[in-house]
Amino acid sequence: MQLRLERLASPVGEILLVTGPDGAVRALDFADYEPRMHRLLHRHYGAYHLDDGAAPKAATEALAAYFEGHLTALADITTATAGSEFQRSVWTALMTIAAGTTQTYGALATAIGKPAASRAVGLANGANPIAIIVPCHRVIGANGSLTGYGGGLKRKRWLLEHEQRYSVHFAGPQGRFSL
Repeated sequence: MQLRLERLASPVGEILLVTGPDGAVRALDFADYEPRMHRLLHRHYGAYHLDDGAAPKAATEALAAYFEGHLTALADITTATAGSEFQRSVWTALMTIAAGTTQTYGALATAIGKPAASRAVGLANGANPIAIIVPCHRVIGANGSLTGYGGGLKRKRWLLEHEQRYSVHFAGPQGRFSL
């Protein structure tokens, strides 16, 4: 598979934005986690070739708008992922968690009709190749604490605080997290 990589500055560090020939975002990761991004790309697509190149303007503008506080801008970004049917169901469910709120792994498992699969949901969440846009950072532990995040807990905390600062949603019991 032929892919393009654009490196973008952001408030949470340099972002690696990978797009396919169709312009869809295939991966979004952070420069200090580039080896992880390559592992996920290989796992999802097997052999791939990554060239430096510009991502579609709509994607880069939407990311810039998100970081400026326009949280709904990400909804317009076209994404495409491989992964198992279960993983894709988890990633689809992540997209339903409103910006400024959080959900536990258990609640996410219940939302996809697999209430006993919270650990499997956690693994699928960790295999999400498209950080921020597919908002895996919005998933927290059962006790409301911040748990693992592929970009590090400091970034996860920043993203959640950013979204809560600009969100029109009010967090309920599922929406609390411990700093």
